[in-house]
Amino acid sequence: MSGPAGGTGSDILIDRDGPLTRAAVLTGGRLTDLYIDHAERPSLLGHVFLGRVERIATGLDGAFVDLGTGKSGLLSALDARGPKGRPKAKGERIGNLLRTGQTVLVQVKADATGSKGPSLTMDITLPGRFLVHAPLGRDVAVSKRLGSGPERTELARRIQDIAPGAGWIVRAGAATAPDGLLAAESDALHLAWRSIRDAAERGGGPSLLLTGPDAPRRALIEHGAAAPSRIIVDDAALARDLADWCADRAPDLEERVEPFDARLLATPSDGRQRLFDLRDLDAEIETLLGTRVPLSGGGSLVIERTEAMTVVDVNAGERGNPLDVNLEAAAEIARQLRLRNAGGIVVVDFVNMRNRGDAERLLNALSRAVEDDPAQTQVYGLSKLGLVEMTRARRGTALAELLGTVRTAAAED
Repeated sequence: MSGPAGGTGSDILIDRDGPLTRAAVLTGGRLTDLYIDHAERPSLLGHVFLGRVERIATGLDGAFVDLGTGKSGLLSALDARGPKGRPKAKGERIGNLLRTGQTVLVQVKADATGSKGPSLTMDITLPGRFLVHAPLGRDVAVSKRLGSGPERTELARRIQDIAPGAGWIVRAGAATAPDGLLAAESDALHLAWRSIRDAAERGGGPSLLLTGPDAPRRALIEHGAAAPSRIIVDDAALARDLADWCADRAPDLEERVEPFDARLLATPSDGRQRLFDLRDLDAEIETLLGTRVPLSGGGSLVIERTEAMTVVDVNAGERGNPLDVNLEAAAEIARQLRLRNAGGIVVVDFVNMRNRGDAERLLNALSRAVEDDPAQTQVYGLSKLGLVEMTRARRGTALAELLGTVRTAAAED
């Protein structure tokens, strides 16, 4: 092996670096997605708990739930269910749904931030590459990314024939997946739900019933449907673990998992060369902590993150056509939001354009650029001040917070 080369396909590179476990997705040789776990600041995203309602917060229309972790989570009425899992009625308040001391099955939908605990939901979802199991749901929902028409209806019928029971969300990759892979994944997800349900029925104190996918598995779940060319792992034990996971959940990917061996490099180095060194990924990740992102032609983005929102300013540099600058910026903004794991409100100040048609073209380009984002991202349009308003669902801890923890620890040493 001469090292991970570029190309038109995608590679997933996975390594362990001190307290960090990192999975980088390279598409056409370019870093497009990054997943990181911090051993000293573990994420609870996707974890399923049997919790206990500590108190009803009427003013927040929510309930604080003891998870047994030392930090309670907040369950909003919007994410709550009534007795025996019945769906919440429109306008129904939290006091009609839950009571203090009640045990509840909940899932973490957003990690704790600052002094706030994790956000919870009673609508459990178990993600796969092609399907998402929503066991409390009653139907089969097909991804909007698959467009409209009879193909959607046919795909829903196909999944109903393959997957047991109801409560399935069909992801875009399912349209071209073989029935065997869909059946294997649906069986694995259904068995995971049965294990959760059985443990919850046994009751007991607040406890963890299922851990959410770690960084390498999140990368495989979100990008494995397109069958990456290679999954290169810079840790032999982790490579074996991922190969075993693929054998059970993604058999078509098992042979693509390969341990990285620096001794097989065409140009060996004096010391041990790390996988991320070959593509200068460490240097690129370091730039994600900065505020300025260069664009071709001298333009740039300035990305400022605050507690309430992320603000992006587009600078034209020496280029004369505002639309060209803005179209390039739109694609890079979508990429940067994913890599930085930005969540919440995003406000973008693009270069001013006088042509109304150009503004519509820009908004369409930005909407297309965020379509493939694993986190739900919505472009709302131009405000009266000419700013583009967006939202991106919070998923885990922002990159700056994770790597800032590492920097602080290194400085103390």
